Amino acid sequence: MAHYEQIFKNGTLVNHDGTGLADIGIRHGRIAALGNLSGDTADHITDCHGLHILPGVIDTQVHFREPGLTHKEDLESGSLSAVMGGVTGVFEMPNTNPLTTTRETFDAKIAAGTNRMHCDFAFYIGGTHENVGELPVLERLPGCAGIKVFMGSSTGSLLVPDDDGVEAILRAISRRAAFHSEDEYMLEERKHLRVPGDPSSHPVWRSPEVALNSTKRLVALAHKTGKRIHVLHISTGEEMVFLADHKDVASVEVTPHHLTLDETAYTKLGTYAQMNPPVRDAAHRAGIWAGVDNGVADILGSDHAPHTREEKDHAYPASHSGMTGVQTLVPIMLDHVNAGRMSLARFVDMTSAGPNRLFGIANKGRIAVGYDADLTIVDLKRTETIRNADVKSRAGWTPYDGVSVTGWPVGTIVRGNTVMWQGELVSPSLGQPMRFLEALRASAD
Repeated sequence: MAHYEQIFKNGTLVNHDGTGLADIGIRHGRIAALGNLSGDTADHITDCHGLHILPGVIDTQVHFREPGLTHKEDLESGSLSAVMGGVTGVFEMPNTNPLTTTRETFDAKIAAGTNRMHCDFAFYIGGTHENVGELPVLERLPGCAGIKVFMGSSTGSLLVPDDDGVEAILRAISRRAAFHSEDEYMLEERKHLRVPGDPSSHPVWRSPEVALNSTKRLVALAHKTGKRIHVLHISTGEEMVFLADHKDVASVEVTPHHLTLDETAYTKLGTYAQMNPPVRDAAHRAGIWAGVDNGVADILGSDHAPHTREEKDHAYPASHSGMTGVQTLVPIMLDHVNAGRMSLARFVDMTSAGPNRLFGIANKGRIAVGYDADLTIVDLKRTETIRNADVKSRAGWTPYDGVSVTGWPVGTIVRGNTVMWQGELVSPSLGQPMRFLEALRASAD
């Protein structure tokens, strides 16, 4: 007879071994045993009969706005929204104030998140013209997810629109770098296409060609430098077709909103549907789904980018681009699973095994002995209606307000700690920086 700190019993596990009934025994925050543990004991036993236990969902693109923009969100409120939605870990972005582009600003965020965020975390460092010489050291700091580059849709030094600047960054680094891929020069030339007061002109201004041209430039630079790139939030069918021929260098992220919304969102939601790159028509949505079906798309990220209602209510184009998403990623995508648009195994691969595979996260992304006990426990049969009132983000709204979904997160387990259970926060904030294989090697050198 063995004894564990926690046993989750009678759940249906979805992991590298397929799907089947098994118990999970946890010690010291890690998975210690899998199988039939009916003869064993534990300090706490949770019966998961009728529930599916997934590897902890990792949302690899969120903007939690701290420091400098905390009227929209902060690390605590954003991570609370995450765990209430079944997300056990996040990669957070560098477009804060000040920008996360130096050792000092990065270390300050690590300190601000540790034991204050409700989930585990990693932070991107922004790649700029100014810090390119420091990037080889910065990208290997403990808790760093890698380098993030904005080729479009940013301001100040965080914007790197030129090929020479992008090439210099790629040559300097060794890890996979993430890119917002829109052509800034084309965006400047096309600003006249924005129609005041009409957010449906947003995808006209930020056309499919704006995205595709930037992605073609980026892939050419990746081949030229022999470096790995990660293209964020793909919004066009043409990019999916193009990237299928360049999987040797490029990994691909898709978002729930590009898989769910279409051009009718501008009529229903107005500026609340406005984001970069934009939600497009149903044909592009179908093209993105094709990339999910055929494996070109590697992972899912929410691109959680909260703004206040006041900021969203400005008349277009003064309205801010971005929407909340970290709390709704799991239920929206489980609804797609229940509708037959994707398998549960594919969802798991895109939210846990995929991030592990692409970014080399240590001890996360699988339900396996020796891995961190990060679990997302879901009820695939439960139908709920998403409501603004339930959103824990400081922004307080979701584009899916009033949408009924089937499939719901009921438990969020972070390193063996039950953080959320049945919609209630049940543990204090215990978030820790994620560890990465390339940073582990750096610390051992």
